[in-house]
Amino acid sequence: MKKIAVCGKGGSGKSTLVALLARTLHDRGTRVLVVDSDESNPGLYRVLGFDRRPQPLLDLVGGKKQVFPTFSGESASPESLLARDAFSVADLPGGYVVENDGIRMVSVGKILQSLEGCACPMGVLSREFLKRISLQPDERIIVDTEAGIEHFGRGVEASIDSVLIVVEPSFDSLELAHTINALAGEVGVERVWAVLNKIGSAELASSLTERLETSGISVIGAVGYEPEIFQASLEGRPVRREALETDVEGIFARLQ
Repeated sequence: MKKIAVCGKGGSGKSTLVALLARTLHDRGTRVLVVDSDESNPGLYRVLGFDRRPQPLLDLVGGKKQVFPTFSGESASPESLLARDAFSVADLPGGYVVENDGIRMVSVGKILQSLEGCACPMGVLSREFLKRISLQPDERIIVDTEAGIEHFGRGVEASIDSVLIVVEPSFDSLELAHTINALAGEVGVERVWAVLNKIGSAELASSLTERLETSGISVIGAVGYEPEIFQASLEGRPVRREALETDVEGIFARLQ
C-alpha cells in the first residue's frame, strides 16, 4: 500500500478517517503525505491539526486555465515541477506543503468563486500529480477524495494502488460503495476495502458487513459512534485518535 484513496458519500467521515490513518501510519515510522483532492470541502487541514491550508498545487501550473496545456505538452514550462515525468515529495516547494507533527499535506485546489467553471482541471491535476510523484520506501500517500464518484471519471484512481470506502449506515452509502467497488475494478485497483463509520452497535456492524461482503466488498473494520468526533467537527479542531484508538488499530492491522 503506497497510495491509498479514501472514498465515499459526502458526510460519511472520509476526512476523519484520513486523519486517523495518517496519524497511525506516522506512529509506525512511516512518512505520510496527505493529498487534499476535494475541491469543495475546506476543512481537512483543520482535522489534521494545521493552522492554515497550503498554497494550492494549481498555482504551480499557472492556474486552472494552464492545467490542460501543461499536461498535454502544449505550453509546459521547463521550470514547472509538475510537468516533469517524475518528482519526489522532497522536490515540492515549501509553500505548497504544510507539516505538523511529522505529517505533511498538499492541496490540489478549491472552488473559491462563483462562475469560475467546473472542477475538471483539478481532477486532471490530481491524476497527474499522483501519477508522477515518486515515493521513497518509507513514504505513503493518503488521498482525501471529493464526495461521490466523479474522481473516477477523471481518472484520479488510475495511479492509486488501494481504495478505502467509508460506509455510514444509510442506503445511499451502501449503494455508492457498490459503485465505487465496480469503478475501482475498472481502473485496475485490486485492493479495495470498506470501513464502517458511525456504528452504534455490534448488530448494526454485522448487518452492514453482511450486505457489503455478499456483494464482494471486504469490510476491514468499523469505527464507533463517538460524540467526541462530532464535537471536534463542530468546533473545527483536530480529532483525537485516543477516542477511537482500538477501532483504528484494528483497521490498520488489516491494511497490511
